[in-house]
Amino acid sequence: MTSKRVGFVGLGLMGAPMASNIAIAGWDVTAWNRSGAAFEGLSGVRRAAAVAELRDEDTIIFMLPDLPFIEEAAADLLESWRNKAPRPGTAVVVMSSVSPTAVQLFGDTVHEASGGNAAVVDAPVSGGTAGAHSGSLAIMVGGTQSQFEALKPLLETMGTTVRRMGPLGSGSLAKACNQLIVGTTTAALAEAAELAERSGMDVRALFEVLSGGLAGSRVLENVGPRLAAKDYAPTGPAKFMHKDLGFVLTSAQAVGSAVPMASAAIDLYAELKRQGLGDQDLAVVRQAIANLSLSPAATSNSN
Repeated sequence: MTSKRVGFVGLGLMGAPMASNIAIAGWDVTAWNRSGAAFEGLSGVRRAAAVAELRDEDTIIFMLPDLPFIEEAAADLLESWRNKAPRPGTAVVVMSSVSPTAVQLFGDTVHEASGGNAAVVDAPVSGGTAGAHSGSLAIMVGGTQSQFEALKPLLETMGTTVRRMGPLGSGSLAKACNQLIVGTTTAALAEAAELAERSGMDVRALFEVLSGGLAGSRVLENVGPRLAAKDYAPTGPAKFMHKDLGFVLTSAQAVGSAVPMASAAIDLYAELKRQGLGDQDLAVVRQAIANLSLSPAATSNSN
């Protein structure tokens, strides 16, 4: 990157700390968010009145829930570029969890609208809100090698593990694989917790001993305490896991890969949404399992 001008769209639970870390690292950050409340206490980040105001930034990052939200937010920006093309080398970085195939189509749209002067790079993240605040996210990048090298200093303000996975769409496929592991592991831990408690076992003690053996994992370390405490205050809505597992199934169908674990998990997270639990934390999958259980237990959705 020849300069440090960045536009940022979407200051939610993840986006706000990510934008803040970019600014702290010395970049000139201008952001847009639907709600102005997101700017309260967010120092070093200027507010744009519209996404189209970011048209001349060297890089524009989108951190919205899914690609349709990004396409809607970017509509006026792309129209502005159709009227007057941006500078060559402008980067549009999709850091949300989106469909690997759909982000490639979005890349075609941006290329056309910008007269070939702007290109999309997908760079979804893993690490949750804790990683967003600490700047320790894992970032999975889909783009050319030259795009990756140009963006790497910026991405390293937000993450400690930044890797190019392949061409556009590869970052989103890597994130889908990540979510396959996180979603199924969390569900397995939730099942174990519910089974153990209903059998009279201390779930915290179970998770402590599991963490010292082969079952130990970063998922157990991060989500285990919330599962044990039945703490479902959202660090990220559970309903997004259902969306992400859908990307796993679509990608698997495209290459003929069997994904029995993802198929089972997407049904469970669909049930979680049907139970009205989708806005709570991913750990609420334990409550969904408890609601499916045949016998009553001291499990309630009080959090």
